[in-house]
Amino acid sequence: MKIGIAADHGGFTLKQQLLHLLQAEGYHVTDFGAKTLDQEDDYPDYIAPLARAVSTGLIDRGIAVCGSGVGAAIVANKFKGVRAALITETYSAHQGVEHDELNLLCLGGRVIGPELAKEILFAFLHAHYSGETRHQRRLGKLEKIENDSFK
Repeated sequence: MKIGIAADHGGFTLKQQLLHLLQAEGYHVTDFGAKTLDQEDDYPDYIAPLARAVSTGLIDRGIAVCGSGVGAAIVANKFKGVRAALITETYSAHQGVEHDELNLLCLGGRVIGPELAKEILFAFLHAHYSGETRHQRRLGKLEKIENDSFK
C-alpha cells in the first residue's frame, strides 16, 4: 500500500510522530510536507498535493493533519475521487473504509494525542472496503454527484 502524509504547522508535530511510527512499522511513506515547522504556512499548500496524489492513484491512502483537521478535510475533498473525513475515534476510521471507501484520513494535531492518533491510523490502514451491494450503490451515487460537479 502506498501511503502519503502531509501537515501544516498545526499538525506538524503529530505528522512527524506518525511518519516515524509508520516507517518503524515498515511502511513506505511519501512525505508531502511540511518538512520544517513554519508557523506562517498554510494547510492547502501541503494537503492539496497529497490529495492530488490520492486522486491520480499515485498514493493509495493519505493522512492529512492540520490543527483541527477541518481545513485538511475541506481541501482534500476538492479533488475528484478523494473521500476524506475528519476522524476522532477508531470506529469511524475502519467503518469509513469498509462502507465508504475512505481514502484520506484527516486528523487534528491540536485535538487528539499521539496514542489515539496511532489507534485511529492503524484502524484506517488495516481496514478494507467491503464492496457490498448497498455500499457500492451509494458510492455510485456519490461518483455521479462528483462527476456532475467536476465538469
